[in-house]
Formats: sequence, structure tokens, C-alpha cells
Amino acid sequence: MSGRVLVVDDNKVIRQLIRVNLELEGFEVVTAADGAECLEIVHAVLPDVVTLDFVMPRLDGLRTAARLRADARTRHIPVAIISACTQLEVESGRSAGVDAFLAKPFEPADLVRMVRRLRRGRGGAGDAVPAEGAAPGDAEPVVRPAG
Repeated sequence: MSGRVLVVDDNKVIRQLIRVNLELEGFEVVTAADGAECLEIVHAVLPDVVTLDFVMPRLDGLRTAARLRADARTRHIPVAIISACTQLEVESGRSAGVDAFLAKPFEPADLVRMVRRLRRGRGGAGDAVPAEGAAPGDAEPVVRPAG
């Protein structure tokens, strides 16, 4: 088993897409429909990585990430935002303690690579592309869609 991932997205199709791609690579995947549900189950699930959509009802990805970071029981869990990844989202996410960003639509290989990197706890962007306006060597990578 490659680890457990808690996938949080209000779009059922996106949750399933992420789940299938990670399960094919040996990850155990648990899903939640929004940030509130994530916070309700995270302590029982004990994930190795949490992926969050940015825009969700009840509790968005940014506030969910901030709450995960504020809780001593979850602050060590790597968190990734999987969203459109605008510059504002990246900057806000960095402030909330988000570890990585993946732009929708994404390549499944980029998703798996990002989750593996977070699972291993390594920093470094690998082959990720920095956000527009980011200087080379900036800490948090944004993987842009191919094409």
C-alpha cells in the first residue's frame, strides 16, 4: 500500500477521477464532499495526504487547510490544493500552509507524482512548473495542465 489519501472535492466526478487514478497506483482513498466533512472524518481516517478543492460549499479548501494546520493532530499532514490555481489561490494557500498545488484539468501522472512526493515528505518541485509570476526556486510548485 502506498498510503492513504483523503480526497475532498464537492464534484463527485472529480472525486471519482482522483480516486481511480490514485487507487490504480496502490493508494487507499477516502473521499469527502467538502471541507466540513473532511474535518469530521480526518481523525478517524488518519490520511498520509489530503487533497482539497479550492471552492466548496460549507467550508472551502483554504479554510479547511488553515484548520488542518491549526490542529496539533493534523498539522503534520501534507495538504495539496487541486483547483484552477490562480495566483491569488496560490498566495492564499501558501499563507494557509498548503504544501502543493495542482491545476485542473490535470494529467493523472502529475496527480500521482505530486501525491507520492507529499507522501514521502520531500520538498522540491520536481518537474512542476512555477505559478505565473513566481520566481524560480519558489517553495510551492504549481503543476499546470499540459497543452
